[in-house]
Amino acid sequence: MEKGLEMKKLVLSGFLASEEIYINQLEALLLPMRPLKAAATSSQPVLTVQQIETIFYKIQDIFEIHKEFYDALSPNIQQWDEKVTVGHLFQKLASQLGVYKAFVDNYKVALETAEKCSQANSQFQKISENFKVKGPKYSGDCTMEALLYKPIDRVTRSTLVLHDLLKHTPKDHPDFPLLQDALRISQNFLSSINEEIDPRRTAVTTPKGEARQLVKDGFLVEVSEGTRKLRHVFLFTDLLLCAKMKKTAVGRHQQYECKWYIPLADLAFQAMDDSDSCPHNIQVLPEHEIEEMKIKISVIKSDIQKEKKAPKGQSRIDRLRKKMNEQESWLLLHSPNIPFRILNKHGKSYLFLLSSDYERSEWRESIQKLQKKDLQVCVLSSVELQVLTSSCFKLRTVHNIPVTSYKDDEETPGLYGFLHVIVRSAQGFKESANLYCTLEVDSYGYFVSKAKTRVFRDTSEPHWNEEFEIELEGSQCLRILCYEKCYDRSQLNTGDDNEIVDKIMGKGQVQLDPQTVQSKNWHMDVIEMNGIKVEFSMKFTSRDLSLKRTPSKKQSGVFGVKINVVTKRERSKVPYIVRQCIEEVEKRGIDEVGIYRISGVATDIQALKAAFDNNTKDILVMLSDMDINAIAGTLKLYFRELPEPLLTDRLYPAFMEGIALSDPAAKENCMMHLLRSLPDPNLITFLSLLEHHKRVAEKEPVNKMSLHNLATVFGPTLLRPSEAEIAKGQHITSASDIWSHDVMAQVQVLLYYLLHPPISFAELKRNTLYFSTDV
Repeated sequence: MEKGLEMKKLVLSGFLASEEIYINQLEALLLPMRPLKAAATSSQPVLTVQQIETIFYKIQDIFEIHKEFYDALSPNIQQWDEKVTVGHLFQKLASQLGVYKAFVDNYKVALETAEKCSQANSQFQKISENFKVKGPKYSGDCTMEALLYKPIDRVTRSTLVLHDLLKHTPKDHPDFPLLQDALRISQNFLSSINEEIDPRRTAVTTPKGEARQLVKDGFLVEVSEGTRKLRHVFLFTDLLLCAKMKKTAVGRHQQYECKWYIPLADLAFQAMDDSDSCPHNIQVLPEHEIEEMKIKISVIKSDIQKEKKAPKGQSRIDRLRKKMNEQESWLLLHSPNIPFRILNKHGKSYLFLLSSDYERSEWRESIQKLQKKDLQVCVLSSVELQVLTSSCFKLRTVHNIPVTSYKDDEETPGLYGFLHVIVRSAQGFKESANLYCTLEVDSYGYFVSKAKTRVFRDTSEPHWNEEFEIELEGSQCLRILCYEKCYDRSQLNTGDDNEIVDKIMGKGQVQLDPQTVQSKNWHMDVIEMNGIKVEFSMKFTSRDLSLKRTPSKKQSGVFGVKINVVTKRERSKVPYIVRQCIEEVEKRGIDEVGIYRISGVATDIQALKAAFDNNTKDILVMLSDMDINAIAGTLKLYFRELPEPLLTDRLYPAFMEGIALSDPAAKENCMMHLLRSLPDPNLITFLSLLEHHKRVAEKEPVNKMSLHNLATVFGPTLLRPSEAEIAKGQHITSASDIWSHDVMAQVQVLLYYLLHPPISFAELKRNTLYFSTDV
C-alpha cells in the first residue's frame, strides 16, 4: 500500500509540473489578446473583434479551468498521505470537457484565420511567430500555431495520467470510482472528437508552394492482380495515395514506394451488386483456417509469458515474437472481406478489402467531406510525386500494422472473455425509419461484426432493450453502428453506382478499459453519433470466470444438472432440451447463415433457459416463435453449463492423448474405445449431436457452416474440463491456458468423430475392439 501511495504521489507530482508549464503556455497565448482587443476598436486595428474571438476562442475559459485545478491540487501533494483525496478534482476537470469540445470544433477555423491574418498583416505575423513562454520550470519561444495545438495534446496527456493513477489506487479507496468516472468521460470524449491532426506534422508544401495536408492514413488490404497486398494508404486534402513500404537493408532509413494516386477531384466510388460480399475471383480462406491461426497466436502468446519467467529466455522470446508477428500479419492480410472499390476518371478501379463496415464508412466519409470543397485536379510530376511519397514516412500517424507483437508489454493487452452488452434505445432521429444496430469489436488487430439487433420499424425513438454476449479476444474497443433498413425498393439508399445498401445513420465507439468494465455491475453509457444518441449498458466476465462449469443449486431443472440425473428423471435417452432444440434448428435454421456461430439475443436465451428449467407447458409454442439463433444459443449454453463436460472429466486426458496418436489404426481403436467408455446418456446424446451436425454441414453452401466450423464452435463446449479438474492441476496450469493449448485438440477430437463414417450405438457396444475397413 505504501509503495502504491508513493507511486501515486510521483504520478501526481509529474502531472502537476506539466500542468504548470501548460498554464504558462496558455498565459503566453492570452498575453497579446488584450492589446489586440483594445486596438480593434481604435483607428489602427491589427485584427477585427471577430478575428480575435475566432483565434482565441475558449482559451480564457480553458486557462481558468486549469488554474483552478492546479491551485486545488498543489496543496494536496505538498501535504501528501493516505487520507488525501484527489478524485473529485479530476472528475470536475473531466466534467468541463465540453469547453474543449467547443475549442476542438473551432480549432481548424482558428488556425486558418491566424494564417490569413499573418499573410495580410506584418504586425500580427511578428506577434504570431514569437510568443514568449515564461515560468520557473520552462521558458522559451513558441509560435502561435504550436501553442494552439497544446489543448488538444493536453486531453490525451490527462487520459494517460488517469490510467496511471488508477493503476496505483486501491479499489476500496474513495478516489477509485471518481478517477474511473473521469477516465470514462475522457476516453469517450477522445473517441467522439474526430481527433484534429497536428498541422505542423502533417503539412506538406509542394514545389508550387501549395499547402497539402495529411487528413487520414492507415494500413489497408488491396487486391492487386488477384492477390492480397498490404498497403499504407494516405489521404491528403486533394489526393489519395497508395504506397507500399520498400524493402531496405538493416539500419537503412525506411522508405515508401508509391503504387498509384488519384486526385480527389477525379475519384468516384464504385459499388458492387452485393455490398458485403467479397468478389468471386478473390480467394476467401475457409473460416477454420482463420480460427486455427488465432489459436496458434494464442499458444505463442502463452509461450512468451512462460519464457519471461525462465532464465535466459530473451533470445527465445525474440524468436517467438518474430513468429507471432508473421502469423498476425498473415491474419491481417487474409481476414478482411468487405469490398471498398474506387475509380479514377478513366474508369480504372482499385479494390480494397476491409474488415468492418465502420472502417469502410470512415474512409468514404473522409473522402466525401474533402470532395465538397472546391478541388482542383492536381497532376504531379515524377519529382513532385517522389517528394510527396518520401514525406509520407515522417507524416504518417499510423506507424505499425496493428499487431500485438509491436506493443510494449506494459501496454494494455486487451480483454479476453465475454462482454455482455444491452443495446437499450436511441434518440435524435429527425424522422421515423426502420432502425437497427450492429456491434463490432477488435480482435487480433482488425474489427469483426459480432451482433445485430432486430429492426425496430417506423420509429424515431427505437427501444431495442436487447442483450448480447460477445466473445472478446484481446479486444480494446466496442463500436456501435446504427442503420436504416431499406425495404421499399423505391426508397433504397443507392451509392454512386446504384449500390443497394442499408444506410448508416451514425457510428461511434467506446474504449474497453479493463478497470472501468471489470465490475460485477452493469455499466451504463451513451455513444453520440451525428446528433444521434445510442444508450447501452455493458459488463464483462473474464475468461477465467467464463470458463467455469458451475453446478446448479436447483437440481429440479436441466441447466447445470448432470445429464444422467436429467435423463433418469425424464425417462429418456437424450435430454428433452437437446431433442427439441435440434428439431427446431433442423426445421427452420438449417439454411440460416452462420447458424451456431452468430450470437442470439441473450434475453431470449435466458427466457428459453428458464422455460426448460421450469418445464413450462407452452415451451413448444415459445420455440416456434423464437429467433432461431436464440434456440441455437440455448443448446450451446446447455452443454457449456453442464457441471462436467459431455465427454466427461475422467476421460479428458485420454481424449487428448488419443487424438495425438499418429498411427491411424491405433487412433481408431483408442477413439472408439473412449466412446464406448462413456456413460450411456452421454454417448447417446453425443451420437445424436454428431448426426445433427452432419445434417447442418450438408447445407454448407447455404449456411456457410462446415464440419470444421461446427467443431470449432462445439469442441471446447463438449470437452472443456470442469473447474474441479482444473484445480487438481491434472491437465492445465490455469484456466486461460486451456484456451490456448487445449482448444485446438478439443476441436480436433470433435472433428475426428464428425468426419468418421456413421457410428452406431449398438455396434459400439458389441465390439470390444473396433476396426475400421478404411485403416
